[in-house]
Amino acid sequence: MFWHVGKEKSKGFQFYEFIREYHERDRRHNPKANISGYEDITAVLDGQQRLTTLYVGLKGKYTEKLRRKWSKKDSAYAEKELHLNLLKSSDAEDMKYDFRFLTKAEAEHGDESTYWFKVGHILDMQKEYEVNDYLIQNKLLGLDEQKSRFANETLFKLHSIIHKAGTINFYLEKDQMLDKVLNIFIRINSGGMTLSYSDLLLSIATAQWQERDAREEITKFVDEINNTGDGFNFSKDFVLKACLVLGDFPEIAFKVDNFNRRNMLAIEAKWPEMSQAIQSAVNLISSFGYNRVTLTSNNAIIPIGYYLVKRGLPRNFVESANYIDDRKAIHKWLILSLLRRAFSGQPDSVLRPIRQILSGSNSSFPLEEIVEKFKGGTKSLVFDDDAIEKLLFYEYGEGYTFSTLALLYPALDFKNKFHIDHIFPRSFFTRKKLLKKGIQESKIEYYLASFDYLANLQLLPGMANEEKSDTDFEEWLYRTYPNEQDRKDYMAKHYIPDIDLSFGNFENFMVKREESMTEKFRAILKL
Repeated sequence: MFWHVGKEKSKGFQFYEFIREYHERDRRHNPKANISGYEDITAVLDGQQRLTTLYVGLKGKYTEKLRRKWSKKDSAYAEKELHLNLLKSSDAEDMKYDFRFLTKAEAEHGDESTYWFKVGHILDMQKEYEVNDYLIQNKLLGLDEQKSRFANETLFKLHSIIHKAGTINFYLEKDQMLDKVLNIFIRINSGGMTLSYSDLLLSIATAQWQERDAREEITKFVDEINNTGDGFNFSKDFVLKACLVLGDFPEIAFKVDNFNRRNMLAIEAKWPEMSQAIQSAVNLISSFGYNRVTLTSNNAIIPIGYYLVKRGLPRNFVESANYIDDRKAIHKWLILSLLRRAFSGQPDSVLRPIRQILSGSNSSFPLEEIVEKFKGGTKSLVFDDDAIEKLLFYEYGEGYTFSTLALLYPALDFKNKFHIDHIFPRSFFTRKKLLKKGIQESKIEYYLASFDYLANLQLLPGMANEEKSDTDFEEWLYRTYPNEQDRKDYMAKHYIPDIDLSFGNFENFMVKREESMTEKFRAILKL
C-alpha cells in the first residue's frame, strides 16, 4: 500500500529510508530520509517488510549474531548475502529452491550437488544471452544432464522473475486525510495476521509530539534498555504498551484507537517519568540476574515500572538498603509470575488488576494481595504439588530454568555474575565416556536423558564455575573445600545430599537432590 503525499502535507511527517544493509546490533532501524528538495512523496504504508526483504536479498547484506558468541564483540557477527543453489532443489518440503544467506566463505564452498549463485548478480544480467554466458563460463552446462538442466532452468527462471514478470502488485492512495488513510490500512490488514502498529504510530506521534521526536526518543530508548546488563530483547511495541499502563489510561489494549492525539500528547508530557520508571525496572531485574533469555515475558516489567511511578521514582532503588524488603517482594513476585506464565495468552487480564492493586498501595510492594487476587483463577500464582513437580523437569538452556534455580537461592546477591553449572560436568555424558568410566550399559540411557535436568544444576559465581570446569564433582568438592565444615556449608547451600558423590552414584544423587529441592520449593511457596 503506497500513499501519495503532497509537498505541504509531507512536512507534517517524518519519513524513513529502507534498511539496505541490516546488522543485528548496529543497523536495526531505518535511517531518517531527507526529503528536502522533493515535491511529492510516495510513502510505503504496508509492505515495508516485504520490500525490505527483496532489497536486502537482491542488493543488500544481512549481518546476524553467531550463536554462543558475546554480543558486544564485532567478531560475534557474520555478514551474509543471499545465494541460490543452482545444482539442487531445497530439502524442505514446502520449498522448491534452496535460497540461503551465506558468508563469503560459505558461498565459496561447493561440491557435486552445490553451486552457490549470488542472487544480486541477476540484476547485472539484462539480456537472456548473459544468463547463458554465465552458465557456460562457470561450466554449469558441462555437468550431467539432470544437474545442467536444473541449473539452466533455475537461473533463467530467476532472470524472468526479476526482469520480466512484474509480480509486485500495489494500491496507491492519494487522499491527504490521515484518518482515512489509516482506516484503509487497517481494513486492508483486518483479515491477515495481527500487525505491530508501532512504526506507524511513531510516525504519527512524531507529528503530534510538540517538543520531542517520538520515534527518535523511543527507538533510542529501546536500544538503551536492551543494552542493560547482559542484554534484553524489548521492542517499540513493548514501550508503547507500557506507556498506556504507566499513563493510567483507562484502555490499555494495543490498538490504534488508544494512541489518539490526546493520549499521545499525554505520553509526551509524562515521557521523562515513564522512561525513567521503565529503565529503573529493567535495571532492577538485571540486578536479579535476568537477561534476554531468562526474562521469559517482557510484560512482567510493566507492573514493576508502574509501582516505581507510584512510589515517586525513589532514587537508587536498586542499591539502597531502604528498599531491601521491597526488592525481595518484587523478586519473588517476578519469579512466580514467570514460572506460572501469568502473562501468556491475554496479558491485559493481568495488567489491569495488578495496576488497580498497585494504585491503591501506600508503601511496600503488595505481593500477598496480588497472590490473593488471582488465587483460584487461570492466572493463579499459587503452586500445588503438580506445579512443583514440573519445576524439576526444566533443563539447562531453557529460559525458565534460571527463575526456578533463583527460588532456591534467596540469599544470593545476583548483582554478581552467576552461571548455571552442571554439578556433574556435561562433558562426561557421552556414551563413549560413560562406558570408559565403567557405567553399566543398563544405566547409560538414564545418564544421557537426565544430566541436563534441574537436579544436576546449581548457581555458581562465574569465576568458580570456570575453575570447576570439567573436573569430576567429588574431586572438585574435596579440593575446593578441604575443611569439613566449609564442605558441609556448601552442600547445604546447594542442596547436595550427604551420600556417595562418585559419578557411578549419579542416579541416586539425582533422586535425593530432587527430594531436597522439592522440600525447599514447598517451604518457599508455603504449601
